[in-house]
Amino acid sequence: AQFLFTARSLAVKVWESRLRLLCCCLPQDESHRAAFSSIAQVFRVFFSDTDLVPSDIAAGLALLHQEQDKMEQSRDPEVIIDHSPSSPIGEDLETELEKAAHCMQFAAAAYGWPLYIYSNLLTAPCKLSGDCCRSRAGEYDIVGGDHLGCHFSSILLSTGLQYRDFIYVSFHNQIYEIPFFVALDHKREAVLVAVRGTLSLKDVLTDLSAECENLPVEGVSGACYAHKGICQAANYIYKKLVNDGILNQAFNIAPEYKLVITGRSLGAGTASVLAVLLRSSFPTLQCYSFSPPGGLLSKALADYSKDFVVSVVLGKDLVPRLSMPNMEDLKRKILKIVSNCSKPKYRILLQGCWYELFGGDPDDFPTEMDDRREEELSQPLLGEESLMIRHSSSYQSLASDDSPAHTAAHLPLFLPGRILHITEDGPSRRSCFSQVRYRADWSNEMAFRSILISPRMLADHMPDAVLGALGSLTTDRPFSLCPSSSNNSQHHTI
Repeated sequence: AQFLFTARSLAVKVWESRLRLLCCCLPQDESHRAAFSSIAQVFRVFFSDTDLVPSDIAAGLALLHQEQDKMEQSRDPEVIIDHSPSSPIGEDLETELEKAAHCMQFAAAAYGWPLYIYSNLLTAPCKLSGDCCRSRAGEYDIVGGDHLGCHFSSILLSTGLQYRDFIYVSFHNQIYEIPFFVALDHKREAVLVAVRGTLSLKDVLTDLSAECENLPVEGVSGACYAHKGICQAANYIYKKLVNDGILNQAFNIAPEYKLVITGRSLGAGTASVLAVLLRSSFPTLQCYSFSPPGGLLSKALADYSKDFVVSVVLGKDLVPRLSMPNMEDLKRKILKIVSNCSKPKYRILLQGCWYELFGGDPDDFPTEMDDRREEELSQPLLGEESLMIRHSSSYQSLASDDSPAHTAAHLPLFLPGRILHITEDGPSRRSCFSQVRYRADWSNEMAFRSILISPRMLADHMPDAVLGALGSLTTDRPFSLCPSSSNNSQHHTI
């Protein structure tokens, strides 16, 4: 027992040292040291029972992608029930799509000039050059942390709001402290709080602080906990909004307006937790969460948030499926599927690259993870790079479903609120010049309990992709709206 304790402590220290080396540009103060320690503990637990090398992981991902595609192609054809435009389900979905498309503009605007320039490569530099070259300190006295004024100028251009419509704008950024702004949205008669997503190394550390933290909410029965880093970020904004009187100031100006909170990615998770914290004081608030992280809220809190949070997920986006249990599941699938394939690793990698680039039929080589004796799964991976784990006991334990290493090491966390899932309507592979059509329907959190391997898993997370999909659904007619039910939402699970 003492040996295991010493080994675990040493592993945590090794990961802490690696994190400090990677983040050497950050000040090594107490808050950063605490974050490094928390993240190192998560990494130690996740990597403690595997000796997989990068080529093993790449081969496993290639095989798993083809295995998932084979399973998707063998499904029964989807049964789509048509509803008239006057259907309550259809009206609800269409209304939420329009609100989401409007709020996504503010969630994207919170990123400031980097995303604005990325989205407007030809015109943005000219539009911003005049504002960024002269000091705005005197004029923009409500703005903090934006020395040249480029961020705020980008927000003005992106949202179409005027300077007088903003109550508070902060670009202050530290670990657990992320930028946000508060504005009066006259079009929707709302006091709108928009939280920025990941844009800095400090934000990455907030993302990686994935331990669970208690988040007790009055009136909610069941275990209440959430992602630690996002919880801390939400508490930081909560104190600003409430203790500094920012919301009071906004509602003194527009007392009849409602409160709306929005954000994307890290900002989406923070916005959702912030909405949970503010719900008792603002019972009518609404939150629109775009591409939120999957490992966010306990089941009790996720169910509680369904009354006031709408999460929007595009396609096979990785982030809404990213949680520690899902990562553990992916690790086991990679190990099993590669250990069960007798092809040389170089062939797996070459064929996998061809499949990702040019498509075609998935590999028919048997890689099923069922009907195999457990001892077969303890055999080594193929290729010279993995010879080191041929006799590894940790490798063998990882391949076993009953291994103590695979007991639930991490508490399950779920996406917030009701989930609006947008997918491409048509074949998964299309020509570069064909127009993309989308469909939208209500899904549930269980449809995101596994990671889908796809070239789209990162592209579907990009803010311009989400904006484009929402814009297509709300401006093009007719578009596909699918009714919400637990049965038809299962077609998203592979």
